[in-house]
Amino acid sequence: MEPIRTLLAEDDARLQQAFEELAHHEPSLDLLGVARDGEQAVQMALQFEPQVVLMDIQMPRLNGIEATRRIKRALPQVQIVIWTVFGDDQHVFEAIKAGAVGYLLKDSPSEEIVEGIHAAARGESLLHPAVAKRVIQEFQRMRATAEHTPDLIYELTARETEILRLMAEGKRNREIADTLFLSEKTVKNYISSILFKLQVNSRTEAALMAVKRGLI
Repeated sequence: MEPIRTLLAEDDARLQQAFEELAHHEPSLDLLGVARDGEQAVQMALQFEPQVVLMDIQMPRLNGIEATRRIKRALPQVQIVIWTVFGDDQHVFEAIKAGAVGYLLKDSPSEEIVEGIHAAARGESLLHPAVAKRVIQEFQRMRATAEHTPDLIYELTARETEILRLMAEGKRNREIADTLFLSEKTVKNYISSILFKLQVNSRTEAALMAVKRGLI
């Protein structure tokens, strides 16, 4: 069996070295490289097309959640595993919504890390039951929202739909304004109108609705 093509995204030098040593002594892993920030993780993923990426969340330049989103958009076949510390469930949950298959704890025994990478390469989900339960609950809530508000998204104008799509891609108001050649104040007014029409209280809820409706 060919070794699993693996990429590590981690800005801590100590953890980089520890994983490099693990991979060096593990013939079933082919470590393609180590990215030291989120931007580099995206670039290296596009360059090497790994099977599995171990993705830290808190990194310079670009966080792991946005890096996950960008990689999955360009390379949906790549399996991304969040490389995290115990108790960071909320960030893990956000990463799952961005496309990660689950997470591995940084202080796990070597054999568990290796097995986790193998499982990810097979397309299996790596979720603690508590996190899995939250994921299921959130998607049930999204489905219920969609069922009870089937036509709300069609109340949006073409421009509002365009802005909602950019919101769902994680862009900030300034980035939306620059993309559409609008003022930031105009974008804020559009977003207020979008939230009102969709009957939601936050950008996140609006973005989830956009994803559910297949706008991105």
